Amino acid sequence: MVATETHAYPPSALIDLSSDTATRPTRAMRHAMAQAPVGDDQRGEDLTVNTLQDEAARLLGKEAALFLPSATMANQIAIKVHTQPGDEILCHEKAHIRLYEGGGPALLSGCLLRPLPGIRGIFTPRDIRDNVHPDDPHFPRTRLVCVENTHNAAGGCVWHPDEQQTVAKVTRELDLALHLDGSRLLNAAIALDIPASTLAAPFDTVTLCLSKGLGAPVGALLAGDARTIHSARRWKHVFGGAMRQAGIVAAGGLYALRHHLPRLREDHQNAVRLAEGLAAIPGVYLDPAPETNLVFFDIAGTGLSGPAAMERLLANGVRASGMGGTRLRFVTHLDVSAADIERAVAATGQALRG
Repeated sequence: MVATETHAYPPSALIDLSSDTATRPTRAMRHAMAQAPVGDDQRGEDLTVNTLQDEAARLLGKEAALFLPSATMANQIAIKVHTQPGDEILCHEKAHIRLYEGGGPALLSGCLLRPLPGIRGIFTPRDIRDNVHPDDPHFPRTRLVCVENTHNAAGGCVWHPDEQQTVAKVTRELDLALHLDGSRLLNAAIALDIPASTLAAPFDTVTLCLSKGLGAPVGALLAGDARTIHSARRWKHVFGGAMRQAGIVAAGGLYALRHHLPRLREDHQNAVRLAEGLAAIPGVYLDPAPETNLVFFDIAGTGLSGPAAMERLLANGVRASGMGGTRLRFVTHLDVSAADIERAVAATGQALRG
């Protein structure tokens, strides 16, 4: 197990399991950010940004990558470069781009989203074929398929390479573009013990978030072939994502890629222990069992509502996310130790039984 670095300030008494976006930069990451060489990123002259983009492209097996402020912006730019106004996008019914990005595809690209069914966030080639419109002016043109790996709302579930390849095959046959919302792609790669480039290979574009499990304070990347990323750079400027001396924040992401990948296993191990503890609490049902660092559970059997349970948890020093109804989410991350997991299990039991 890789040792977790000491942070630059004392840990909070609150165990924040609401999201892996709660991570704070470590001492070593802060030092790297303070020492980073910088330039004008908008002109392509920031050495740290350029280095981060090159290393991320190699990690994902793509020709080029673009540093952006957020994974939401990366997804929206990917949609923009692959579509025209009036086009339709196929995605899972609980995809992040559909539920949590503010209607961006409609607002920014003039596109419709066609939701697909699928167990654990995973749809099939038949789902795609059954929902592609014929070449008829009465219908929007189906142009893009989006996959999410790991799939957040499905419980951090992992698409396996063979599942991705079957989807990629049908998209090529139908002449559709294919985007991967891989905000937590490195969690999937660690869970499967395969290179991230293997999971990224079938896709035209790939989003990778730096501010979740990797522990950087801000930023994401969009990777693809050189021509696509050249086009994406224009939309980065149009969408307000162009930055100046961005190397200060890019250095956090660069440090994370170089040092924080192996320790994602700790988060997965902690998620398993957390799930085991939750399963022993009367009235709590795992929904589903964790595959990575996300732990979803339903507390309907306790007789509490979701908001009431979250309020009780917070009063006991643990923060959760509400996922609708009585379904809650815990997310393990860099700032949560094995000892914190034991404390969280005990506090959750007290909160939900109280």
